[in-house]
Amino acid sequence: MSMLHIGLLGIAVLFVLLAASMPVGFAMTVVGVVGFAAVVNGSAALNMLVTDYYDTFCNYGLTVIPLFVFMGQVAFHTGISKKLFAAAQCWFGWLRGGLAMATVGACAAFGAICGSGPATAATMAAVALPEMKRYRYHPGFAAGTVAAGGSLGMMIPPSVVFIVYGIMTEQSIGKLFIAGVVPGLMIGVLFMLIIGLLCRVRPALAPAASSVSWAARIRSLSGTVEMILLFALVMGGMFVGWFTPTEAAAVGAAGVLVLTALSRKLSVRMVTMALFETLRTSCMVLVIVAGATVFGHFLQITNVPTELATWMANLPLPGWGIMLVVIGFYLLAGAFLDALALVMLTVPIFYPVILQLGYDPIWFGVMIVLVTQMGVISPPVGVNVYVVSGMDRTVPMPSVFKGALPFLAGLVLAALLLLIFPEIATAPASWVK
Repeated sequence: MSMLHIGLLGIAVLFVLLAASMPVGFAMTVVGVVGFAAVVNGSAALNMLVTDYYDTFCNYGLTVIPLFVFMGQVAFHTGISKKLFAAAQCWFGWLRGGLAMATVGACAAFGAICGSGPATAATMAAVALPEMKRYRYHPGFAAGTVAAGGSLGMMIPPSVVFIVYGIMTEQSIGKLFIAGVVPGLMIGVLFMLIIGLLCRVRPALAPAASSVSWAARIRSLSGTVEMILLFALVMGGMFVGWFTPTEAAAVGAAGVLVLTALSRKLSVRMVTMALFETLRTSCMVLVIVAGATVFGHFLQITNVPTELATWMANLPLPGWGIMLVVIGFYLLAGAFLDALALVMLTVPIFYPVILQLGYDPIWFGVMIVLVTQMGVISPPVGVNVYVVSGMDRTVPMPSVFKGALPFLAGLVLAALLLLIFPEIATAPASWVK
C-alpha cells in the first residue's frame, strides 16, 4: 500500500470514528498516531504525540483563546448581553419583527466580546427568547432567528475560528479580525432584511409592536458603553499597532474586570463561574488543536495535501471554478462537523491549493468562516440549532431548523458577494499594521 493510500485510508477511518461519536480531538489524535506508526514506527509516533501536545499547550500564540473566552464569560455574567438586547429592542422593536431584528443586532454586538457562535446563541437564547415569547412571536421563527444570529459570533472578531486559522496558516490574526468586521456587519444587515421580508409576507410570524420615544432610544445607548469601550480598546489597539492580538486579549480580559469592578458587579462567585467556563471551553479547543496537529503531521508524511493540491490545480476548471468546489465541500461538511473541527481538519489539505491558485489567504479565512456559518444552522448537525433547542425545550428541533433555514439565503448571498468582491474583506485588512 502506497503512502497516499495510507493517508486516504486514515481520512476514511477518521470520519468513521466521528460518525461513532468519538470526540473530534481524540479521533484525530488516534488516527494520526496509528497512521504515523504504520508509516514510520511506533517510537516515532509516540514522540510526535508528546511533542505536539506539549507544543500546543505551551504555545504563546494560543493564549489568546482562554483570554478572549474569559472576556466573553465575564461580560455574560455581568449582564452586558441583557443591556445590549434592551438597547437593540428600543431601536428596532417598533418595527414588525423588530424584536427579531434586535436579537440579530444584539448577537452581532455580543459576538464582538465573545468570539464563539454557539456561546452567542446560548446567551441570546436566554435573553431574547422569553421576550419574543411574551410578544407572541412564532416559536420556530423566534428560535431560528436566535440560532442564525448566534452564527455572527463566528465572524465578528474576536473569533476563535480566526485565531486558530491564523495560527495554522501563519497569517496575521489582527488582519483576520479586521477582515471579518465588514462581512459580519453585512451578514447582520442581510439577516434583518430577511426578517423584514418574512414578516411582511407572513405577518403572523411577528405582531406589530409599540413605538418607543427618541428620548428612550438615546437613554438605552448607555447600556452599550461597556461593549463599545471593550471593542474599541481591543480592536482599535490592534488596528493602530499598540499591541499584538495576544496582548489585545490580555488587555480585553483586564478591561472587562475593571469595568465590572467599576459597576460594582465583581464578585468571587462570578469570577469563579467565568473561570470554570473558560477552562472547560479552552481545554476543549486546545485538545482539538493538538489533535489536528498530530493528524496534520500524519497527512504531511503521506503527501495527501500535496497530491490533492496538485490534482485540484490541474483540474480543467478556472480558478474560480476550483474555488467553488472547495466552498461546496465546506458547505456540505459543515452540516456534519463543528466549524472549528472542520477548519482544523481541512486547512492543511486545502490551504496549499488556495496558495497555488493565487488567492489571498486572509480572504480565504473569511470565506471559510462564512461558509461554516451555514453549517451551524443546517441539518442534520446544526450546532447552534441544538444549542437553542437545548435552551428552550418547548420548541421542537425541526421547528428551529425550519425557522433558521431562510437565513441561509442571506449567508449564500454574502458568500457570493465576497467571492465577486474580495475587497470587502481584503481592503480593511490591508490597513492593519
